[in-house]
Amino acid sequence: MEFGLTWAKLDEMEYVTEAEKLGFTHLWVTDSGLIRSDAFVFLTVAAMQTKTMKLGMGVAVPGLRLAPTLAAGMATLNMVAPGRCFVALGTGNTGMRLLGRKPMILKNFEAYARTVRNLLDGKDAEYEHNGEKHAIRFMLTEKGYRNLRDPIPMYLAGYGPKAQALAGEIADGLTTHVPRGGTLDQILANVKKGAAKSGRSLGNFNDFHLSVRLNFAVLDPGEPVDSERIVNEFGPAITTSMHSTVDRHLEYGEEPPDFLRPIWKDYMDFHMARPAAERQKMMHESHNAYVAPDERRFVTPEVIKHFCVVGQPAEVLEQVRELERQGVRQLMCNFPLARGYQMVRDYAKNIIEKL
Repeated sequence: MEFGLTWAKLDEMEYVTEAEKLGFTHLWVTDSGLIRSDAFVFLTVAAMQTKTMKLGMGVAVPGLRLAPTLAAGMATLNMVAPGRCFVALGTGNTGMRLLGRKPMILKNFEAYARTVRNLLDGKDAEYEHNGEKHAIRFMLTEKGYRNLRDPIPMYLAGYGPKAQALAGEIADGLTTHVPRGGTLDQILANVKKGAAKSGRSLGNFNDFHLSVRLNFAVLDPGEPVDSERIVNEFGPAITTSMHSTVDRHLEYGEEPPDFLRPIWKDYMDFHMARPAAERQKMMHESHNAYVAPDERRFVTPEVIKHFCVVGQPAEVLEQVRELERQGVRQLMCNFPLARGYQMVRDYAKNIIEKL
């Protein structure tokens, strides 16, 4: 099992180097420049300060840069950390909505991903921009401007069945979230459906990289599930998932997943009472960093139990082993701002060191 860490705060790079020492294998750098450090700057510094950790943008937001620009950046980073680079693409949630724009539609996302994939494979790529299509390719690679010799895997982020199927069809892997992306059985079925469309046989997924963001709340003896520690540590992930769900509900009419239904009406009433001009920014400001004080009441024991794997160390560890048996290659972590250092150590002690 691999273990991924999400981080993009440049003045705390020691957080990344400590995680590497504790057994974290991958660094996923978020691509939301209005609320995080710049992704490529952060990745370059991380490449120079880490030794074994795989480094990638996770996830890159297509609406923020052209496909050839992303591919060129990753291929150049591959010179600084040869063989340690990967790239994951998503349609764009926070990164786009904070600009007042919606995520990229799936048809355009597929075209973008195919362009990135072909360029990183050293092939000609069809590139479409402003309605015009052109055949493009990297040039002067052999002169040392980039590194295409060491493969750069491309993963797709997918929380719905169509995006998950697209990952199975064209990508080296899928990154998703449980329960937001469905059950593991549903996710794997969607990936296999996409793979069948392109004639791929994934078998037992040995050649397909499945990374899952899943929260493991390890309780101390006698600790309640809604203790202040648990809310501070896992509340940010819960509220961030809720924020994304709100966006999709308001834009597309999507209904909330089961784990959010107990608080859904109360939260929507609360959110819609915010000033309309500031509503979006107010909701996303705490994104995976902390629980906003006025949203704390929505992190209830019922929601925590449905969103996280909750239990004593041995119970949680068995769940990790079962995920590995089912084909999960990597568990991803996105720890909140104030609790990150302690949670990295706890995760290493309770899970990584025990496997």
